[in-house]
Amino acid sequence: MKDEISKLNDGFRNESAENILGYFISRHASVGNVFGTDDRIALASSLGAEDQVLTDMIMRIRPGMRIFVLDTGRLPEETYELMTETMARYGMRYEVYYPDARDVEELVSRHGPDLFYESVALRKLCCTVRKVRPLCRALAGLDAWITGLRRDQSVTRNSIEKAAWDDEHVSIKVNPLADWTEEMVWDYIRKNNVPYNKLHDSGYPSIGCKPCTRAIKPGEDLRAGRWWWETPEQKECGLHVIDGKIVRKNG
Repeated sequence: MKDEISKLNDGFRNESAENILGYFISRHASVGNVFGTDDRIALASSLGAEDQVLTDMIMRIRPGMRIFVLDTGRLPEETYELMTETMARYGMRYEVYYPDARDVEELVSRHGPDLFYESVALRKLCCTVRKVRPLCRALAGLDAWITGLRRDQSVTRNSIEKAAWDDEHVSIKVNPLADWTEEMVWDYIRKNNVPYNKLHDSGYPSIGCKPCTRAIKPGEDLRAGRWWWETPEQKECGLHVIDGKIVRKNG
């Protein structure tokens, strides 16, 4: 499989994000099912700027394709507003995955609602319950999943390829925007009038759970506002796998 992925990346080197999406959608989307329920491919959207770009592209290529969101229960209100705006804009519906209620009850009962501030271990436990386990449910049965990861988002992502084999979920992970810059993302959003999270206008380049996200200061790294109380090498929610391993550095 790694040889096949390597060949794909060689072929994708100069391809546009739209062409890469079209390639995988044509192979893994269900023919004739406009609602995408039988698709073997889906976009994992956090409703960040990159995922909004991909949503716009996908809706142009195959309206109705599966797009899912992990609702941790701690998202900012602005993120829910964007969900509503995006669904209205494209006439689509998200698949929404919540953490298991019993897992959350046990987590909060044992460690309190804001356990993530106490230690890296507890923060990762919270991410596991609220993000990683729901992601596993969302990816069950998929041959491929699409993300908005970019190489220049952080030092831990600078080797990301446009296609990778995800051992953890036994599927192909597609990163069509791997070589895009932040400027390219926002140029696309402005040119195509793509809905975006209004927190971006208030200094939030990266948006996750409300208590774990803050605005960044001038000159700070784009993801400095995520888990800002931790050192960069400790930051990761566990959603992404690189070279067959879960990367726990900058989720």
